[in-house]
Amino acid sequence: MPTAPPLLEISGLRVQVEGVEILRGVDLRVGTGEVHALMGPNGAGKSTLATTLLGSPSYEVTAGTIRLDGEDVTHWGTEVRAKAGMFLAFQYPEAISGVSVIQFLRQAMSARRGIDLSVIEVRLALIEWMDRLGMDPAFAERYLNEGFSGGERKRNEILQMALLEPRLAVLDETDSGLDVDALAVVGRGVHTVRASHPEMGVLVVTHYLRLLEDLVPDRVHLMIDGRIVESGGRELAARIESDGYEAWRS
Repeated sequence: MPTAPPLLEISGLRVQVEGVEILRGVDLRVGTGEVHALMGPNGAGKSTLATTLLGSPSYEVTAGTIRLDGEDVTHWGTEVRAKAGMFLAFQYPEAISGVSVIQFLRQAMSARRGIDLSVIEVRLALIEWMDRLGMDPAFAERYLNEGFSGGERKRNEILQMALLEPRLAVLDETDSGLDVDALAVVGRGVHTVRASHPEMGVLVVTHYLRLLEDLVPDRVHLMIDGRIVESGGRELAARIESDGYEAWRS
């Protein structure tokens, strides 16, 4: 029997921004239900990869492919990728004045499912997940990310992930700027969502071992200067934490 393709397969990916090459031949595979961590110093290209995966027009793919379940999505638009089940949690989620959390989620969930969901349907799902994630129900009526603390913004991203039920979730430095308690909340939130959606693949971009203690990645990848220079188990993250990045710099 033929082997099923990986959930995500990146092959020879090269990306430039305003004529400057950032990614220089990235190869990466994430299987169904797997958690992969991408680590590396500032400027290595981690966030460029995350944003490229969701089709930002600011990033030009000059070579290579991105496949989702074997289908080439390299040149698909952001909305098409999102509808197909790709999700990006931003490092710095933007505030949208005048648009409540529930209004935003109704639009996003309707687009993802290809049907016009009612406010009641969305509210019921929202209430259930806010309870599971330990969130105040009043949160649903607040304007999206407006006046939110860093922890609230990140928890809102996890809430979106739960309701949109993506096949692949890319978390771009979801732990950025969070204290230890907020990190634990995010880690538990992702774990709770994965328990309900075990086939969801996760690629988490992080600087810190602390978040990986909650997520327990299947594979850890180290990116230096736009390339993945080493992959391994969780012990690789521990080596990076203790030794820094110098040992891998050419």
